[in-house]
Amino acid sequence: MSKVVKAKYTAEAVCGFTHRTAMEEAARCLLCHDAPCSQGCPAGTDPAKFIRSIRFRNVKGAAETIRENNILGGTCARVCPYDRLCEEACSRCGIDRPIEIGKLQRYAIEQEQVFGMRTLNAPEEKKAGKAACVGAGPASLACAAELAKAGYDVTIFEREEKAGGVLTYGIVPSRLPQEVVDHDIAQAEGLGIKFEFGKNVNAADLDDFDAVFIGTGLWGTKVPDIEGKDLAGVWAAADFLKEARTKGEAFDPGKRVVVVGGGDVTVDCAVTAKLLGAEDVKIVYRRTLEEAPGNMTEFQYALELGIGITTGMAPMAVKGDGKAETAVFKGFRDDAAQMRISADTIVFATGQGPEDMTKIAPVRLTEKGTIEAAEDGTTSADRYFAAGDIVNGGKTVVEAVAAGKAAGASMIAYLEKKGVK
Repeated sequence: MSKVVKAKYTAEAVCGFTHRTAMEEAARCLLCHDAPCSQGCPAGTDPAKFIRSIRFRNVKGAAETIRENNILGGTCARVCPYDRLCEEACSRCGIDRPIEIGKLQRYAIEQEQVFGMRTLNAPEEKKAGKAACVGAGPASLACAAELAKAGYDVTIFEREEKAGGVLTYGIVPSRLPQEVVDHDIAQAEGLGIKFEFGKNVNAADLDDFDAVFIGTGLWGTKVPDIEGKDLAGVWAAADFLKEARTKGEAFDPGKRVVVVGGGDVTVDCAVTAKLLGAEDVKIVYRRTLEEAPGNMTEFQYALELGIGITTGMAPMAVKGDGKAETAVFKGFRDDAAQMRISADTIVFATGQGPEDMTKIAPVRLTEKGTIEAAEDGTTSADRYFAAGDIVNGGKTVVEAVAAGKAAGASMIAYLEKKGVK
């Protein structure tokens, strides 16, 4: 077992490259002509091009490449599953080990921030069309950036006090510092994108816009229908993380915390609880760790913090007198097996659901309540587009960016076809 790490809630868990280590890593790049790493990025961030720029000491050029292709370049540098995407495709995998593309992307954006580089600017020629984006999460930000770069007037409506969606309210700061998210959002504002906060929009609010994008994400709470689910101390993961991000060090996670699930959100909840003072934190997942969808690096960090991980057990009940006291589990593949864990806080990171979309847009919904949309973001309703978690049910940030970009391109084509230029 690794030595238990002592860290603060807001302290970043992984250090980035220095100038020297970044140049050393970039020098390992084979400069492939048909770079498979660039083909492996859903958002088209083009690692081959920005790594080449870093290698030849053109850091500003690297940042420009990243920003032009991915408005959330800083965020994705921290939370993107590189090991399953661009790094897995890297040609050096057949020689020794892949280029650390994520860290090089992080280095370029950190240099952009440190030196105050302006890598994106609002276009001088503006177009007559007006577009709205509902929600200020990754998909909406990516969609809005495409529209703004094309010269369209874009307004993002967000019901919370800050932009970012899951980036601001759903990921532990040790994995994604808020200043990184804020810097990415500042780049979007630099394109002329306007934000309206504290706004719960309905269909009538969107009548004056020529095209509308829905990117509200998944914020509907989802807790298994088991005994004790309504006891005090039982949380849905989204609510737990949002409360922690909002209150910070003032948030009390409880002394004994159990987090149920096997994804990155599960680890974020467990790490949040530990860093905010919980004495005993455990993760319980129904399958094996090898089957867990979460990033193994994140699980390793949880172990280093002293967080226990138990697999093969599924939640059966929560016991307590008005408040959670014990979590009861049964074997996922062996019903005869049972386990009881004392806990005053139980967090279910077992998925999130959509909220009611019908008040916002006249779009067709799936059986799960998500919006039915094509890969290009088009929906059943004219002038309405959608992408991100509200369509795909919840995937990665980089996939939300890719989907938002595709929807933005479709909206531009739609506006041009309608003669709104």
